[in-house]
Amino acid sequence: MESTRIDKWLWAARFFKTRSLATDEVNKGHVQMSQHDVKPSKEIRAGDVVTIWQAKIPRTVVVKGVSEQRGPAPVAQQLYEETPESVTKRTEMAERNRLAAEPAHAIEHGRPTKKDRRELQKGWDSRWSASIDS
Repeated sequence: MESTRIDKWLWAARFFKTRSLATDEVNKGHVQMSQHDVKPSKEIRAGDVVTIWQAKIPRTVVVKGVSEQRGPAPVAQQLYEETPESVTKRTEMAERNRLAAEPAHAIEHGRPTKKDRRELQKGWDSRWSASIDS
């Protein structure tokens, strides 16, 4: 087999759990070949460069093999090789996310209580009511 559909390959290489998820991600533009958006029916061959965006983190891989069958993870990992630049960028982004401040820590007094929420709601209703009281 020389080529296969990109959505089948992504599923067989275990980037996505189901083929329909792979198709959806390709349709959303989260998968690119040679820095161009593709359709799920695009044929992929050994040697192609594919960029896959997962959780806002890009992975650039070189296709080493083609398969239409989903096999065990060690076999699936032999279908591609991630570029060194992609590996370093992915580790940098993971480190940056790990060191980023937790947004919940910025709240000074914690979560509002039920009473606080009611007070906020009263203030909102009196200022921004859509009804005409005049």
